[in-house]
Amino acid sequence: MHLKKSALCVLAGLGITAQAQAEMFWNDFSISYLNGDNYEVGDPEREVITFEHASGHSWGDTFLFVDRLKSDNGDTETYFEFSPRLSIGNLSGSDLSFGPVKDVFLATTWESGENFDNILYGIGFSFDAPGFNYLDANIYHASNENGEDDEQLTLTWGLPFNIAGGEFLYDGFLDWSTAKTGGSSEMNFTSQLKWNVAKALGHDARFYVGLEYAYWNNKFGITDIDERNPSLLVKWHF
Repeated sequence: MHLKKSALCVLAGLGITAQAQAEMFWNDFSISYLNGDNYEVGDPEREVITFEHASGHSWGDTFLFVDRLKSDNGDTETYFEFSPRLSIGNLSGSDLSFGPVKDVFLATTWESGENFDNILYGIGFSFDAPGFNYLDANIYHASNENGEDDEQLTLTWGLPFNIAGGEFLYDGFLDWSTAKTGGSSEMNFTSQLKWNVAKALGHDARFYVGLEYAYWNNKFGITDIDERNPSLLVKWHF
């Protein structure tokens, strides 16, 4: 437990110190609202408010999201992930690009819920993919507080496109983790298809409406608990 707390402090300090001492290239804030009724663990009907912040720096990038979940039965939960990545290419002054890979990162994530803190660390890649705002992959070892450690692959992407003058965005993530004692391998493929209503109304802003769909096999490692959950989505970037 002492090592776990030390790792949390290092990870939090890594993001805060680096952001304070490096040049910021871009950053993005958003808040979204989801409403779905096909959750497979706990109450099936749930509302979720999510705050997200992403940023790019001379040393790498960060991503943070905080979910506040409220179930129809009154249960509430807060969950967050904080993911700073250090650009090995930028920090070493070397060009590490090869093929479609633009850069290589030291990738970390802190996952925290009501009764756990997990630390993930490994290697990350950023890809040059035509048409995409971003396409990234991270390969982690997960140090889990309340269970056996495992390995995880995470893919994230953002793909903008236009139809009849309308501005759309398809983005999301895929998490795949290995099996462990008492838990099955799991795969969570969650994506959002969104239309920028503000642009359609002539405003220079990003206010999306759309749909999120979660396709999750063996949710939380529980064998045969497979979630297929569409949720209505409203999302504002500011």
